[in-house]
Amino acid sequence: MRQIAFVLIAVATVAGAVAYTASAPGHAAEGAAPVFVGQIPPGYRDWKLVSVAREEGELDDIRAILGNDKAIKAYRDGKLPFPDGAIIARIAWSCDASEENNRSFGRPQSFVAGSAKNGVQFMVRDSRKYASTGGWGYGHFDDGKPAGDAMMNSCFPCHEAVAARDYVFTRYTP
Repeated sequence: MRQIAFVLIAVATVAGAVAYTASAPGHAAEGAAPVFVGQIPPGYRDWKLVSVAREEGELDDIRAILGNDKAIKAYRDGKLPFPDGAIIARIAWSCDASEENNRSFGRPQSFVAGSAKNGVQFMVRDSRKYASTGGWGYGHFDDGKPAGDAMMNSCFPCHEAVAARDYVFTRYTP
């Protein structure tokens, strides 16, 4: 049976941020529990763009991956693992056909970002605090509120597929 413990912890890498912990069976080291980011890092919408992506299937969105200065430097330098203090953000929108653009092109071919969708997500690098989840804390927010345990417990297992890339899916191409 899974036990969930909530612990408030000050996050050193995100000023004033608060995180809570919840155990993820089979993924945390014995006696350790992954820590989830409990507050949106301030100013993230002003961070630099790392990449954009199109997700189909259930997600069905267009997304932008942003990085704070430490993350951008690591991406540009090609350094793994990312340094402590690096934060990566993912924001997403619906992928909508642009009828106006399509009229200009004379055929359907243009898609634009529509309404915000699938919340905003963060990866915060702190190799000690988040040791049980590969050195990364994960956060997902819908309308400014942290996601529940079920969603948060799915983050690290998904990112384990790219452990060789420091658990980061997005690649940077200068």
